[in-house]
Order: sequence, then structure tokens, then C-alpha cells
Amino acid sequence: MKTVLSLSIAGVLLVASSAFAAGPRTDEVTQRDVNQQQRIEQGLQSGQLNTKEAGQLEREQAKIDRTEARDLKNGKLSPAEQAQINRMQNKASGDIYRDKHNAATGNPASASSQRMQADVQRDVNQQQRIANGEKSGALTNREAGSLERGQSHVDAREAKAARNGRVSAREQAGIQKSENHQSQRIYRKKHNAKIS
Repeated sequence: MKTVLSLSIAGVLLVASSAFAAGPRTDEVTQRDVNQQQRIEQGLQSGQLNTKEAGQLEREQAKIDRTEARDLKNGKLSPAEQAQINRMQNKASGDIYRDKHNAATGNPASASSQRMQADVQRDVNQQQRIANGEKSGALTNREAGSLERGQSHVDAREAKAARNGRVSAREQAGIQKSENHQSQRIYRKKHNAKIS
């Protein structure tokens, strides 16, 4: 009886230690990126966020994406890197909440807000495609990191366009060009021969 119990405990410890050794799951990190982008999009749609606030939040998302890209260059996240990303995402989450619940409001029907909404919705879609690729094994961690770097460029363009509180049609055209390039990169990386 003691032998069976000892073997059972050893098996549980072996599974737990191998899961810990594998490190944090990057698809969970990317899923949180999706969630943050969805909250920004919802804030724009409801008028709880104005275009300028959304731009500031996108700047913060760009910073998080750059950190993820840098940390995934070697194909894995260390516990310290995961902790740093979690802190950054927690701060971003608080900033989204604060901006959605302050006195500033946006006009979701304005052309500028509509442009920003479309761009942020595309961010949601791109991040979801990356997360799905990680979950299915179609993307390696290194590929996901490279794609996060691309997402940071798109987020930075959105932030720059919205810094004055409005996004022009010309600015949106530039953002869409970056988004199209990123979409092609996601497709290529998901459909190459590399698997995780």
C-alpha cells in the first residue's frame, strides 16, 4: 500500500515538475492580449473611451507586445519574464478600467472613432489568429514572438495616429497597410513547415 502511494505521489510530482519546467504557456499571454484589445474596442463602441484615450492604451499595448517579442526570441518565457509581462498587463488592465470609467467620453458614431474601432477590431482578430496558431501548434514560440513584434508596430501606428484625438482617413490607410502586411506574415508563419 505504501509502495502504491509512493508511486502515485512520485507520478504527480513528475507531471507537476515537467509542467513547471516547460514554463508559462505563451498562448495564455497572447489570449490576454486579445482580451485587452477587446476591452479597448468595447470602450470605443460604447463611448466610454474617446479616440485619444484609445490611442494611449494602444501605445501601452505596443510596449507589451515589444516585451513579449523580445522575451520570446529564445523560444520560451522564463518565470521572471512571465512575471514582468503579467505586471505590464495588470497595469494596462487598470488603465483600461480607469479610462473607461472617467468623465471623458467619446462619440462612437464619429468618423474618427469609427476608424479607430475598425483598427482595434482588426487587432483583436490578428491577436486571436496568433493565439489560435499557438494553441494548435501551427506557430512556434519564436514565430509568435516575431508576430508580436509586428503587432507592436501596428499598435504604435494606431497610437501615433490617435495622439491628437482623431484618426484621419489618410492615417487609417497607413494603419491598414501595416495590418495587411501583418496579416500576411501571420498566414505565412502559420502555414510554413515549422511546428511547435
